[in-house]
Amino acid sequence: MPRARPLVTLHRGTVQGGGVTRIGSHNYLMAYVHVAHDCVVEDGAILANNVALAGHVHVGAGAFLSGGVVVHQFCRIGRLAMVGGNAKVIQDCLPFVVTDGVPARARAVNVVGLRRAGVGAAGARAVREAYRTLLRGGLPLATALSRLAASSDPMVRELAEFARSSTRGFSHAAAGDRETED
Repeated sequence: MPRARPLVTLHRGTVQGGGVTRIGSHNYLMAYVHVAHDCVVEDGAILANNVALAGHVHVGAGAFLSGGVVVHQFCRIGRLAMVGGNAKVIQDCLPFVVTDGVPARARAVNVVGLRRAGVGAAGARAVREAYRTLLRGGLPLATALSRLAASSDPMVRELAEFARSSTRGFSHAAAGDRETED
């Protein structure tokens, strides 16, 4: 059962959107969170104060959206992603990645979230290398995704499939950004 603080608003689904807004188990929705119509919030997500999800947003399991985050309609937030405070999300946020800013940009691998989820050192290294290949390697997108899809690590393949299936595009690292260890 999700825990919700006062003044959280949840809208039911629309006929055009399939008719369902779904909130998974063991979520924490803090004060003034807004979840619009036809959204999906998978299990174990945390939405801090004043998070606003427009219609048809999909939030992956274990994602953490910091205070004041606003998410454009039809965007996806990947599993175990972390979105920094007051970020303006207009494209998909990759799983296992810290995304922040206005507009939101990929900043680093969410190593703290991975550790808290019980991901071992080898898995975290694989995700970190995949992040570098995809966002910092200077490769054409198709080449980077092919390399990730061939990985033996399931989280790396999940990252590749998420990026490949994006219809809005996904948040890339900003030009000149340096990777940080968050």
